[in-house]
Amino acid sequence: MDYVRLGTTGLKVSRLCLGTMTYGTPAWRPWVLDEAASRPFIKRAIEHGINFFDTADMYSRGVSEEVVGRALKEYARREQVVVATKVFYPVTDHPNSRGLSRKHIMAAIDGSLTRLGTDYVDLYQIHRYDEHTPIEETLEALHDVVKAGKALYLGASSMYAWQFANMLAMQRRHGWTRFVSMQNHYNLVYREEEREMFPLCAAEGIGVIPWSPLARGFLAGNRQRGARDATPRERHDDFGHGLYYADTDYDIADRVVELARRKGVLPIQVALAWVANRPGVTAPIIGASRLEQLDQLVEGLAVTLADDERTFLEERYVPHRVLGH
Repeated sequence: MDYVRLGTTGLKVSRLCLGTMTYGTPAWRPWVLDEAASRPFIKRAIEHGINFFDTADMYSRGVSEEVVGRALKEYARREQVVVATKVFYPVTDHPNSRGLSRKHIMAAIDGSLTRLGTDYVDLYQIHRYDEHTPIEETLEALHDVVKAGKALYLGASSMYAWQFANMLAMQRRHGWTRFVSMQNHYNLVYREEEREMFPLCAAEGIGVIPWSPLARGFLAGNRQRGARDATPRERHDDFGHGLYYADTDYDIADRVVELARRKGVLPIQVALAWVANRPGVTAPIIGASRLEQLDQLVEGLAVTLADDERTFLEERYVPHRVLGH
């Protein structure tokens, strides 16, 4: 496993980040693995050299953080791993249980630390942009979280580039702790981030850690046009159903399968190799519900794509409306 800096920070992260939405409790989503089934994935990731783990307080309504925290405590020393979590969506149900108000941020970070069983998180991320809270309130609260020693770095997730630029400018103006990473939606069938967000991140020294690099499994080579039942997750993934499934998306997925066959590798390895080697990308966030799938994705880091192969994958792309915010 190779390790790279997260943006312009001195923090070293593995070239793959293990996303942990799949690990928690099936009571939240039927495709989620329970703790006993989840722990082997975290152990295997560490064995592969992955040191970067991404969760969120809303995954399984907090249970994912508990599962991840207990597993990491058993399989690694705290200083060996980079733990990232997120704030925005509700874990409990009351008027101040969501968003990016000072009240919610302060309650949410303490809740995450308790569930993770740690004194600090390495990367604390805003899960979405909050249109109902002044950005000054949000950014000062996040700065205070860092100054209190509860988080080492700050990150953001899917939003418009102009919103992110405003936040970065506000942090610079006040001398508040700045965001060091952007977790955005990016893969072969959704490339709109290349227009504005990627250039902004490059100019500001922001590390890019894309979510859904395999398009929620759409690029795995097992999707049939018109069907949405290839996996248990696909059958129940209403959010994912709104992201992909255009005819041109299927055309690109077909090309991933064809190129994988030519190269003697798997479609998920081709799709991952494309994302992982895009300019500015630090570490794609992968998910896995089968151990062999995790092994295959790690092996996929060794897959290389020639210029003509990248063109073959990219040339059927057409612009999309903004998706995933």
